[in-house]
Amino acid sequence: MGADLAFMSRILDAVPQQEPFRFIDELIEVDEEHIVGSYRFRVHEGFYQGHFPGNPVTPGVILIEAMAQTGVVAFGLYLAMRQAHLSSEESQNIQTLFTSADLVEFTGIVRPGERVIIKGRKIYFRRNNLKAEVSMERENGEPVCRGILAGMGVLM
Repeated sequence: MGADLAFMSRILDAVPQQEPFRFIDELIEVDEEHIVGSYRFRVHEGFYQGHFPGNPVTPGVILIEAMAQTGVVAFGLYLAMRQAHLSSEESQNIQTLFTSADLVEFTGIVRPGERVIIKGRKIYFRRNNLKAEVSMERENGEPVCRGILAGMGVLM
């Protein structure tokens, strides 16, 4: 069974990354097997000044970070909150550490102002370790990048 809007809001509140380094605007859907979120890259994000002057392109490491925040951090928080029946306050004590990115492929670029959809599908979740297939696409469905990402939840 998927999460309702109030529960998805609790998950977003528990994500530790904050402005200017949060790359999740909303969670669209989430359940035990998958997550879907979105982010619109702001025109004035600081990294566009140098990447590349006159031809701004979102850096690949930022695209991976955006995929990790939705597909590992938010998804891992959802799974941990469901599994342990944690409240939002209790989930603040869990920190999700991004541990690996494998087989990452870039098939498109993201320009300032573009909104992307990030989808994660669970490969496994055990002992607070999550491995997921995560992809990013433009709103029209055109793929941007994909990879196998993993993270680990730890109590702080």
